[in-house]
Formats: sequence, structure tokens, C-alpha cells
Amino acid sequence: MRHFHLTRNSYYRPVVNLDKLWTLVPAEQRKGLTSSSTEVPVIDTLAAGYGKVLGKGRLPQLPFIVKARWVSELAEKKIKEAGGVVKLIA
Repeated sequence: MRHFHLTRNSYYRPVVNLDKLWTLVPAEQRKGLTSSSTEVPVIDTLAAGYGKVLGKGRLPQLPFIVKARWVSELAEKKIKEAGGVVKLIA
């Protein structure tokens, strides 16, 4: 199939798996987290240079918010099971 005026940067999506997602949270912020914490970490994948979150790996059972442009179905399911929230941003 031909694709006229192909621009490759529109298909550019750097990916991060769930097992590497907690490395984006600073260590000092991770240290004091429990399941009943009032402060929850916000993981902004776009600020870290990633566009899509994939579902490989496990997450700790802690509340958190993930901001991403694209999230796979499996990743969204695992994030919600761990007590997290997915927020899609443009």
C-alpha cells in the first residue's frame, strides 16, 4: 500500500513498561509512601520522554496517577488493579 507524503515523526512513540514506571518517581518521594498515604505521586511519562505505557511487569499496591498519551489495554488494567489512575493527555 502506498502512503503519499509519509511523515515518520507522527508514528514516533517511545515506550515504557510498567516495571520501569516507578523509576520515574524520585527516591525520596517513594520512601514515605504507604497504601493509606494522603499524597499520591503523579508519574508524567511525557515529561520523562515516553509516549506510550505498555503492560509488561508488576506494580506495587500503592495509589498513584499516570499521565500518558497512549496506554495499552493490559497496562490500564494492571494500573487500576494496583490502585492507580490513568489520565490521558494530548
